[in-house]
Amino acid sequence: MELDLSSLASVRKFAADFKSLDLPLNILINNAGIMATPFMLSKDNMELQFATNHIGHFLLTNLLMDTIKKTASGSRKEGRIVNVTSRRHKFSYPEGIRFTKINDSSGYNCLSAYGQSKLANILHANELARCLQEDGVEVTANSVHPVPIATNLFRHHIILKGVVDLLGKYVIKNIQQGAATTCYVALHPQVKGLSGRYFSDSNIAEASLQATDTKLAKKLWDLSSGLVNGCPSACKSK
Repeated sequence: MELDLSSLASVRKFAADFKSLDLPLNILINNAGIMATPFMLSKDNMELQFATNHIGHFLLTNLLMDTIKKTASGSRKEGRIVNVTSRRHKFSYPEGIRFTKINDSSGYNCLSAYGQSKLANILHANELARCLQEDGVEVTANSVHPVPIATNLFRHHIILKGVVDLLGKYVIKNIQQGAATTCYVALHPQVKGLSGRYFSDSNIAEASLQATDTKLAKKLWDLSSGLVNGCPSACKSK
């Protein structure tokens, strides 16, 4: 099924089409991403990396949440939501999320903007985990750093692409190796019941202080909800 994470209309159409099929959904992996792009706005006039890497996944997750909860309840099998983030979340802008300047070209840095979107992935998973726990549903939400992988993710940054093309096969994991942590968190029995955690190399890892800031996570949730013109919360108490 076609899905453009940088377009809210595409996300809504995909979710509606998927739900019309009445299929179960136990696992949702929010994996799509772009990196280090020049400053650009999405079709919805949002900074492109933030729109694609975070906002699209935020909306998609919320629109599919009822299906995930229903499947978990009906199958008595834990539902799992996995946000693919990056170690670059530790190198966002100094304030973490530029709440008042998300779509502002002034001060834009392509790598910091990428770090901001990856920080948002972790904050989203953490706040979602809190909400799901409060609701008492058997659905978990976690984030994973897949470590550097030799893909075309680096195509917008000439220097990084050059390094990857030259040395990638020697020091960077291939796609199958890079997918290991994501698959582990999505499928392995040892992860059952764990929620709101950050994983790297198939182990729980330490995220940045900003990534574990609960106030920042709530503020980002409110901003994200506003940017998608209101979004049903996964948390009854919000």
